[in-house]
Amino acid sequence: MCVCVSVCVCVYVSACVCSFKFACMHNSISEILKEKTLKPTRRSLPCLAPSQTHPLNLNHFLSVPLSPTSSKCPQCKCESTLKRSNGIVSNDIILFLVPAAFFLASSVALCLLPAEESKDRYVEESESRAYEPPRLRFSSFQGKNRPKSSGLLLRDGKKRIDYILVYKKSSLQVEKRCTFEKNLRAEGMVLEKEPSLTNNDIMFVKIHAPWDTLCKYAEQMNIRMPFRKKCFFTDWKSKNIRSRFQLRCAQIKSWLPRNPMKLDKAALPDLQDTDCYTAPFTRARMHHFTINSRQSFFSNSTRSRIVHHVLQRTKYEDGKSKMGINRLLGNGTYEAAFPPHEGGYKSRHPIKTHGAQNHRHLLYERWARWGIWYKYQPLDLIRRYFGEKIGLYFAWLGWYTGMLIPAALVGLFVFLYGLFTMDSSQVSKEICDANTTIMCPMCEECEPWTLSDSCVYAKVTHLFDNGGTVFFAIFMAIWATVFLEFWKRRRAELTYDWDLIDWEEEEDELRPQFEAKYSRVERVNPISGKPEPFQPLTDKLSRLMVSVSGIFFMISLVLTAVFAVVVFRLIAMEKFASFDWEFVKKNWQFATSGTGVCINFVIIMSLNVVYEKVAYLLTNLEHPRTESEWENSFALKMFLFQFVNLNSSTFYIAFFLGRFAGRPGKYNKLFNRWRLEECHPSGCLIDLCLQMGVIMFFKQIWNNFMELGYPLLQNWWSRRKMKQGGGGGPNAETTATLPQWDKDWNLQPMNAHGLVDEYLEMVLQFGFTTIFVAAFPLAPLLALLNNIIEIRLDAYKFVTQWRRPMPARATDIGIWHGILEGIGVLAVITNAFVIAITSDYIPRFVYAFKYGPCCVSPPPPRVRCLRGYMNSSLSVFEMGEAYNGSQGQTRFCRYRDYRAPPWSPAPYDFTLQFWHVLAARLAFIIVFEHLVYGIKSFIAYLIPDMPKGLCERMRREKYLMQELMYEAELTHLHKEKKKNGKRYHHEWP
Repeated sequence: MCVCVSVCVCVYVSACVCSFKFACMHNSISEILKEKTLKPTRRSLPCLAPSQTHPLNLNHFLSVPLSPTSSKCPQCKCESTLKRSNGIVSNDIILFLVPAAFFLASSVALCLLPAEESKDRYVEESESRAYEPPRLRFSSFQGKNRPKSSGLLLRDGKKRIDYILVYKKSSLQVEKRCTFEKNLRAEGMVLEKEPSLTNNDIMFVKIHAPWDTLCKYAEQMNIRMPFRKKCFFTDWKSKNIRSRFQLRCAQIKSWLPRNPMKLDKAALPDLQDTDCYTAPFTRARMHHFTINSRQSFFSNSTRSRIVHHVLQRTKYEDGKSKMGINRLLGNGTYEAAFPPHEGGYKSRHPIKTHGAQNHRHLLYERWARWGIWYKYQPLDLIRRYFGEKIGLYFAWLGWYTGMLIPAALVGLFVFLYGLFTMDSSQVSKEICDANTTIMCPMCEECEPWTLSDSCVYAKVTHLFDNGGTVFFAIFMAIWATVFLEFWKRRRAELTYDWDLIDWEEEEDELRPQFEAKYSRVERVNPISGKPEPFQPLTDKLSRLMVSVSGIFFMISLVLTAVFAVVVFRLIAMEKFASFDWEFVKKNWQFATSGTGVCINFVIIMSLNVVYEKVAYLLTNLEHPRTESEWENSFALKMFLFQFVNLNSSTFYIAFFLGRFAGRPGKYNKLFNRWRLEECHPSGCLIDLCLQMGVIMFFKQIWNNFMELGYPLLQNWWSRRKMKQGGGGGPNAETTATLPQWDKDWNLQPMNAHGLVDEYLEMVLQFGFTTIFVAAFPLAPLLALLNNIIEIRLDAYKFVTQWRRPMPARATDIGIWHGILEGIGVLAVITNAFVIAITSDYIPRFVYAFKYGPCCVSPPPPRVRCLRGYMNSSLSVFEMGEAYNGSQGQTRFCRYRDYRAPPWSPAPYDFTLQFWHVLAARLAFIIVFEHLVYGIKSFIAYLIPDMPKGLCERMRREKYLMQELMYEAELTHLHKEKKKNGKRYHHEWP
């Protein structure tokens, strides 16, 4: 064997020398080293190209660029690579001879070792020697002779890097990795290894997919590719049917200034050629497709998706399920797998004068910068770079933010209406003028107080509890329906523009944990027809019951935390009411509510961390079959946990605070120790408003910090470690000189849960914006301001702080659409109860038309219908019964309720007005729910899920596609007939 190796090396050296002599007969030596690709026919391409891999050292040697300095051969007047000076052979010959001598020495050394030991030694030395850092390997290169790499291409400077695998040299899974990479080469992939310049233990595997492999798998994956320019049916139709009025409107519109929110099309040159008909790619009909360049026909995201498809289906061991990069990432064979970014996102030159360096730079300048916060998002560019799934998320987020604008304006108008009518409110005037009305003590250690002391409290309450509250609640219920219905239409347009109409989601691969657990029991998959592990129904139900029990246990934990906050409020109420500081003592209700809300917020954020771990544990306990099932199950649990955690205290304040406090002389006490909290004479709505405002404001600040601040700190720490050489050793270099794969490796990976956290944050905000919006009309405005920041934060995070995620396809936002519809239904019910029970709208309405001065016929002129409302809503209590006549200058005090006075035949019983108010509240809930549900259903019926023009365009284009393909096939047949000079028989494929 050693003799054979030596002979091969000698032949190799001889061939190298002969190639130098033969070079004089060609125009340039570079033509010899240039890869000769077979030109495919117009009908088809080979299914699998010949192997383009070489021995490791030879592969590197062939990728070394030749020295640009050359001399002319005197015989043939061509460029020669031989350069002599004073009898010394040039560096180029040394570059040819050194690898051969090195390979010969390695072969002789291997011959002296036993067979098994020599094999292991060859693997180790080949990795450690052939993949040294470039600056150590090419130390003899000076200046321009040293090879330069942008980090986007392989060493030959031609082949594009489509995917990066990262592993540790110290990993023990060498056999699996070698088998996996060998099978990747068999699939047609070109692999090249490179060590990290920042960590000696890290090795990168760069993957390139050749043209033939891309075509093969593009056909298998039914990827739609462009083949003809679109001829829009609606364009010529509109030109013929346009009326004079429409033409005049278009002319006036052309005179108006350009919409500043629109992006300049000249700034997005890569998006100009998107209006093309597309069809599933096939090699048999390759002549139909518009292939201007093989390098640009498949976009970078499409190439990465094809390589990911191959990685998911390549085996690393013999067995039915021993395949997939996800399993290798799980068992530690590889540390990471990701497509590379397309270069840096910043440039020294302005983009307006020098253009964009790459799509990443273009995204940063036209999307992720704060200076363009008012611009529309370049959704086509986002989809092209990150894939349809992430593109749909940003499309939905942008649509949601845009729909918040009318809701925020209406909510602001309702708030301003309350602000301008605050001083003229009859209820506020009566409270502020009630200097002689003595109110009963609101706690055990409190003293009687006058009603006018709560003047400020009553005015602030009027800001949110006024005549516009009911209108705004109805408006927001209808707005939620309109938002979801129009999003369906917007989604249909996007799926059409992005060629997702006929796309069917591929069958998800089984999760490794599912296969490992149920590998003993198999069942034939009805879709693929292949046997696969099967989970018995009894096992599935038992695990589901355990998971549901865990969910209820965590919900009970939330309720326990809310109960703890209630106890704190009761204790704080007594302490603040007897506080030494007069300011706190006077505003003890604000102090109690404020501290309770802050403590509740801390508990909410602390429990969220626990809930995420519990949801992850319960989801893994269920052993979902596929990744999509795992993601949906995890998303539902996270939503349930965080929704209950975020809104439980809000539900308590809205529907339970002050409802069971009792009455003076017969108060209900918790543990016979603390008196339950009661509402202010002007209502409990201000407590609900304070709760929502504080939680919403601080939660948005915390989420924005965790989304951007935390990754920034992590990346800063990584860069600091690199500058200090901690882990890079002698290979450590500055970040500016690192190749792209090293830069991407030092970025943070995308969240392990994908887009679950991003959607969850927005869906919870949607719930806060709609469910209790009647109590806090400024919620849509806060949500709008947060989302404007959120879009740019997420954009900056995806472009600059995260590794590039694998471009995935999707046609919708998944399970979140059903959750949003459920929130819309719940919002109608909660707003009906908030208006009827929490606010004073119904008691004021009953008094104005039943007990007020306007109830007489005819009503007196210029009389306010709510005059005397406060006196009517306050009952009388004789303090002598509770205090034995030892209190104050009067025997009686007032409290908020509808009860008979102590001197009536049935003291402290409910009056007739109480039952009238109760009946009106129940009637309002029923009428409000049925009215709003009827309007929502009618609007949903009127708005189709797909625009009519889009349906016509789809049918028209389907017809034109068939005609164009038929004509193209006939044209091709005629050309073949002329070319062959005989009758050409071809059957339509």
